[in-house]
Amino acid sequence: MCKAAGAVACLVSLLVGAPAAAHDLWLEPSTFHPAPHSLVSVSVLVGQGFAGDTVPRDPERIEQFVLAASGGVAPVVGLPGADPAGTVRVGERGGATLLYRGAPQSITLDAAKFESYLREEGLEHVVQARAASGKSSVPGRERYGRCAKALLDVGGMSGPGSQALGCPFEIVPLQAAGSTVPVQLLWKGAPAKGVLVHARRKEAPGRVWSARTDARGRVTVPLGASGFWLLTAVHMAPAPKGADADWISEWASLGLAVP
Repeated sequence: MCKAAGAVACLVSLLVGAPAAAHDLWLEPSTFHPAPHSLVSVSVLVGQGFAGDTVPRDPERIEQFVLAASGGVAPVVGLPGADPAGTVRVGERGGATLLYRGAPQSITLDAAKFESYLREEGLEHVVQARAASGKSSVPGRERYGRCAKALLDVGGMSGPGSQALGCPFEIVPLQAAGSTVPVQLLWKGAPAKGVLVHARRKEAPGRVWSARTDARGRVTVPLGASGFWLLTAVHMAPAPKGADADWISEWASLGLAVP
């Protein structure tokens, strides 16, 4: 199953021992295939390998929660504490994208956990930078943001893909999901080269496909089997001087359903 174009390396492996901090955030709509003009409820979950907890709606932690489609952008609404976290009415037939952008948070991890999660997420450049500065044994101070998206196929007429929605770091599908889906990763609107992308299916969460993006920030993900697929990736860079963290990370996820 693990194939990618060009020199992009890839692998299929079993998920093992991800540290507690390396948790994904993703969206689970009540359906990926709603009828036109119907209501869709949206759960926000945090965890690993589809094992996670729902996150009740907390307005103070939400920067953006919307549905973007050809007809415009509509808010995903809900009361504080609601679980599922929101509801939205979809529009006409075609592709639509749910977007949840969480407010950035700060965390400090002990050195062992931080180094372990850096390797798990393919952030070897951070491991090397910490080693070069003699800080491999120093706790990791990180400020992280999250951009979770999910593709909806309204009325069975999915569009060719979706546009970038303005997150600092996001996964943009270049066409509708099928047996494969090409995606582009963007960092501040520019192609994100060499970023490790993971893909797993809810029906077989222990099997993980992984590959790095090419020079254009692109990678083609072989989906194959039907079901709910989740793509995830992490981007990390040094924090600016004066920040309350050493590293700034952005976590991106994209959920989609293969018929």
